[in-house]
Amino acid sequence: MWWDTVLMRSPEYSPAQQAQLLDIACASIQHGVQRGTPLLPDIDQMHAPLAAPRASFVSLHKRGELRGCIGSLQASKPLAEDVAYSAYQAAFRDPRFPPVDHLELATLDIEVSVLSPLEKLTVTDERELLAAIEPGVDGLVLEDPYRRATFLPVVWQSVPSPSAFLQHLKAKGGWPPDYWASDLCAYRYHTETFNRAA
Repeated sequence: MWWDTVLMRSPEYSPAQQAQLLDIACASIQHGVQRGTPLLPDIDQMHAPLAAPRASFVSLHKRGELRGCIGSLQASKPLAEDVAYSAYQAAFRDPRFPPVDHLELATLDIEVSVLSPLEKLTVTDERELLAAIEPGVDGLVLEDPYRRATFLPVVWQSVPSPSAFLQHLKAKGGWPPDYWASDLCAYRYHTETFNRAA
């Protein structure tokens, strides 16, 4: 059901805090269906970890298929607020999908990923980049002056090869497969991820 929760162990956030973030994500999507705006959680009522600035992504799945995924890479607002905003954006602003409607609420699996701060990688070519990332663990950001693209660590589940991971990320960002430039920057990060099944 919509409210049944499956939690993955996290060293930073307690099960109760994970459940609260999932509640916020669910409530923000429901608020969006009813009122067309994201939920604004009361930060003053949050425990300190949820009120601290952090970046997050929210992914939605329906019957095992992606239904929306949007988030932030830089911590610019309290985590609870960021999750609420990311959930709303994933449900209603992902350009790959139509907006979620009220009939879909009970069919959505919701996944919240809280990002660690980005770590810039000092690499000079693709070979060094591939050696610097840990498969199954690292999320990756590629950025040049004109575009930016990221894959969350969960993408390793479907693209387990480091070279394929990088090639798919380049394609997502609109770069050719053999692209490399001196102004291309790479960053890695980790996530703490937990989900609620439909």
